[in-house]
Amino acid sequence: MSVAARASVCVFCGSRYGADPAYAEAARALGAGLAGAGLRLVYGAGDVGLMGETARAAQAAGGATFGVIPKHLADREVARRDLSVFVVTETMHERKKVMFMNADAVVALPGGPGTLDELFEVLTWRQLGLHEKPVYLLDVGGYWAPLRALLGHLVAAGFAEPEFLTYLEVAPTVPDLIARLRRRLG
Repeated sequence: MSVAARASVCVFCGSRYGADPAYAEAARALGAGLAGAGLRLVYGAGDVGLMGETARAAQAAGGATFGVIPKHLADREVARRDLSVFVVTETMHERKKVMFMNADAVVALPGGPGTLDELFEVLTWRQLGLHEKPVYLLDVGGYWAPLRALLGHLVAAGFAEPEFLTYLEVAPTVPDLIARLRRRLG
């Protein structure tokens, strides 16, 4: 039975699995957790890597899914077309905008350059005052520790205000993240 979504969470994550099986486990737990909390998954519409794991778990748990993929990646990322909502865009920029505009919060799972690009764009938008949506890092096995250190360095070197560090919340586990999302999104 499908759960009616009361809010949406944009998940940025790898189109690969990464070296640690814990990343895929966390992706599956997040997908199921979002569905169980009645939160719609908004993601890149791929059926590969952590993206696919998250979406399949959300669907298996009866959750709503909203996928957005640019035409040029539909084959490479194996577009998952059996989603609640499936959108094809012309460009990567449009993909990011559609995903973000259809979400009430953002979560970053482990991922590579694409995940970092997506994450930094929403953080930059927040820094510029374009939104106040919560942004979370799911810190599976300390994956995001080097990024957190780099962000602290950016502030210490004078390239960002200390407030920048408050735009990003770190959740160590999926249950902790789901609890934070429930409190924030209702």
